[in-house]
Amino acid sequence: MRDPDKQSEFIHIGNILDGVLKQVRSEPGDVLKAVWRLWEETVGGTIAENARPAAIKGNLLIVHVSSSTWMHQLQFLKKDMIAQINAALGKPIIEAINFKIGPLE
Repeated sequence: MRDPDKQSEFIHIGNILDGVLKQVRSEPGDVLKAVWRLWEETVGGTIAENARPAAIKGNLLIVHVSSSTWMHQLQFLKKDMIAQINAALGKPIIEAINFKIGPLE
């Protein structure tokens, strides 16, 4: 005989873990969307024309740049950019930035 209090359907563990993890931390995609929204205002128009946020891995922001010259120049501004982005986000989410030549889409 079956116990009526027990569920008859199984739930995949991945579905349960996704829900738990969303409560504990924000999704990288959510952070990336927020950075995209505030990017030009935070870093300025000239930099925004030559560098775009591409991905987030943990607390690392990966930014695509248009050339090696821009990659070199932005290395000097990295600490200020991190501080400005975190201030705009309202919390210290970004700890590091890596620049990579890539598409600015």
